[in-house]
Amino acid sequence: MITKELTCVVCPAGCKVLVTLDENNQVIDVTGQTCPRGKKYAESEVTNPVRTLTSTVTVQTKDGAKMLPVRTDKPIPRPTLFEAMQIVRKTIVTAPVKTGDVVVENFIEEGTNLIACKDFE
Repeated sequence: MITKELTCVVCPAGCKVLVTLDENNQVIDVTGQTCPRGKKYAESEVTNPVRTLTSTVTVQTKDGAKMLPVRTDKPIPRPTLFEAMQIVRKTIVTAPVKTGDVVVENFIEEGTNLIACKDFE
């Protein structure tokens, strides 16, 4: 058995959570959390960690190139973050762009999009 200690980030309490795994990396027990969300977070974090990616891409405007803040509309698997950043670095958008516009459709995973977080005219 393996025990991993995590700090839960679901709420400001920052509970110290212990997750016990069997030899097949299956969760056996979760302790230390003060709410059900903490248990769900800890199980996910040790078996399939995901992150919302935030970054910037180049946007071409009539005034020249600027940086457009973007993020994924759903969390993506943590192991794909480097692949995701390679796509982000190559992405160039042409204005106009509105907040919420899809910049890259089906980004890394089917049904997950990279979206704009700012308006550019």
